[in-house]
Amino acid sequence: MKIGILATGITPDELLDQYGTYAQMFIDLLGPDKHSYAVYDVREGDFPDGAGQCDGWIITGSKCGVYDDLPWMRTLKQLIMEIYEADLPLVGICFGHQIIASAFGARVEKYSGGWGVGLHSYNIEGEHSFLVPSEPSFTINAMHQDQVLELPENAELFATSSFCRYAGLVYGDRILTLQAHPEFTIAYERDLVMARKGAVVPDAVADAGLATLTDDARIDSAIVAQWMERFLTRQ
Repeated sequence: MKIGILATGITPDELLDQYGTYAQMFIDLLGPDKHSYAVYDVREGDFPDGAGQCDGWIITGSKCGVYDDLPWMRTLKQLIMEIYEADLPLVGICFGHQIIASAFGARVEKYSGGWGVGLHSYNIEGEHSFLVPSEPSFTINAMHQDQVLELPENAELFATSSFCRYAGLVYGDRILTLQAHPEFTIAYERDLVMARKGAVVPDAVADAGLATLTDDARIDSAIVAQWMERFLTRQ
């Protein structure tokens, strides 16, 4: 299977050499030898010729906000609709989760409750065939202030928390999106929070997030990667 990764952001400069790009994190998460991958830096206008260039797609996280409405975001929304109409599987993470919801008319804004950082747990809503192994909840890293604040008409809720109501959405068997980051390791999240502490994320919020990032903390990235794999391959 050829998976196209639509890179809407990149690792901060000070962490890039150690951890690689966001696109590479997804390749490592799913398995470098399991699929072939094509990476498109859509921020720089690097778009595929069409949805059919790959068998499935992933949209990464970004430091940008959907409401910035930059030209590349408008083009990306057009591609999202093309992928959807072509009945090809698409996974969106963080910014990817948000811009897909926005493309289908949902409201995305800065959350009044502030930043979510560190390990967050989410409850599963409903029954979905890709959730194998089936779990009542899962825990992965979060790093966001923006949120999807309403359910798109063609989407169904599958993951939620008290902090993030619409944390995971599915659009039939065509699109799966998550607000949090299965591709982020605890080590990367810890360094990212430290890099943003004070300057971007308030000290108290950062400290609370860092407190969750112990070496023995539960993190379900491997389980979520299996869900993504099943969704992309339509198992």
